[in-house]
Amino acid sequence: MLVDSHCHLDRLDLAPFDGRFERFMQVTEEAGVAHMLCVSIDLESYPAMLALVEPYPQISVSVGIHPNDRDRREAEAGELERLAQHPRNVAIGETGLDYFRSEGDLEWQRNRFRYHITAARNCGKPLIIHTRAAREDTIEIMREERADDVGGVMHCFTEDWAMAKQALDLGFYISFSGIVTFNSAADLREVAARVPADRLLVETDAPYLAPVPYRGKPNLPHYVGKVAECVAQQRGITSEQLAEISGRNFFELFGAVGRN
Repeated sequence: MLVDSHCHLDRLDLAPFDGRFERFMQVTEEAGVAHMLCVSIDLESYPAMLALVEPYPQISVSVGIHPNDRDRREAEAGELERLAQHPRNVAIGETGLDYFRSEGDLEWQRNRFRYHITAARNCGKPLIIHTRAAREDTIEIMREERADDVGGVMHCFTEDWAMAKQALDLGFYISFSGIVTFNSAADLREVAARVPADRLLVETDAPYLAPVPYRGKPNLPHYVGKVAECVAQQRGITSEQLAEISGRNFFELFGAVGRN
């Protein structure tokens, strides 16, 4: 089954669907996507995100604060743990480190990351981790804060095999986005071929990072099939086998919430 393990449904442009979320859902279902994980990036928009997807059991959610924006409201004591108790919530994140888009003293970013790991451990939910240009600090903090107690996923993975191996050793899954289809991503495709079958996920990160042949256009969850096709090719299996493997892994990691 096709599962989009990471998307931002509250940020989609619904104009192609007559401005109707229910029409988008119909098209996505017709494309064979069985489940989606709608990922939080800030607390301000979380209530509206949850309200948008709540009527659809085939969508689960996470709660967290993205590492990029220093001005986003930080969680109050126990807030992430409390919000994660919603029955549709399956994870804490996305969280992590992004040194590519941020400058100056980034201790605030590392502190935010540590807080999310603690929250995940406190509520027993897996982590969704974003990392860019910060591989050493990301792994170091994961080890220091015992992220392996809960595990999770390295989402939209773009790093090398050495980092993938370190994350795998901490019990994490590796998720590939449309980036793996780019002409410039030959090294990443090699990583996709090496990740153990039981630790592999695929995603869109919609509406961002559309895969080839849609690169440069708004991304959509049903394009996850193109990611699956690319990864399957690298592994010498069919797209259907890849979809079955990654779908099974998704529910193994995040639980059976919304499983059809």
